[in-house]
Amino acid sequence: MNDIARLFDLSGQVAAVTGGGGVLCGAMAKGLARAGARVAILDLFPDAAQKMADEIIAGGGEAIGVQVDVLDKASIEAASVTITEQLGPVDILINGAGGNKPQATTSPKQSFFDLPQDAFQWVFNLNFLGTLLPSQVFGKVMTERRQGNIINISSMNAFRPLTNIAAYSAAKAGVSNFTQWLAVHMAQNYSTNIRVNAIAPGFFVTAQNRFLLFDEQTGELTPRGQKIMDHTPLGRFGEPDDLVSTLLWLVSPASSFVQGIVVPVDGGFSAYSGV
Repeated sequence: MNDIARLFDLSGQVAAVTGGGGVLCGAMAKGLARAGARVAILDLFPDAAQKMADEIIAGGGEAIGVQVDVLDKASIEAASVTITEQLGPVDILINGAGGNKPQATTSPKQSFFDLPQDAFQWVFNLNFLGTLLPSQVFGKVMTERRQGNIINISSMNAFRPLTNIAAYSAAKAGVSNFTQWLAVHMAQNYSTNIRVNAIAPGFFVTAQNRFLLFDEQTGELTPRGQKIMDHTPLGRFGEPDDLVSTLLWLVSPASSFVQGIVVPVDGGFSAYSGV
């Protein structure tokens, strides 16, 4: 193995990916496996977790599927025990669980003043607390071993809030801020070998946002989807694998002096003023 390949080699490391049964996090899990990591796919839906694990195994990697509720600390602690027993202690945590829901989104039929509190709370809890609680559980394991890597998933909404999705924007802004806070906290109080960073994906089509981007009847871009495309210099939505190279850089020795940053992977959206 040459020096460049060694910089990105994850052989012998154990990675846990929350929301790993989904499209984007599943692609990241597969990328980690291709780089040599043993991967635990964590998901609320055990069938989705196992399906993704099976796909990794079929591709020659090592993986397990583990059911977990990222809003239940006891569930996360049980998952940590399972992973340690089957793969070893977690070296890499990807906090990928998150999403939005229509009930927490303003529209001509639902004004900001009518957003249900429980829907707003659901979105905030899933995205922010669903990052905080796994970071507590797996971060503690990392402090005991004085090494580790935590990657949070932020969003373009954390750079500039988008219209209609107040709950999601607020939650992801919290994730970005928490990423910086935790990076400093871990390095100053536990070990400079524990790093915390985040990725802020631009616009990727997922089950949670498809209804905002494409018209259900025609399949054409909605006015919102067209605005996004017009403000994305690379002229397309992201593909799941677009996240993988950035992820591998952030969790590998190649970024050993990178701490507390939020990396946009957005086709230039955050760079473009619209003029």
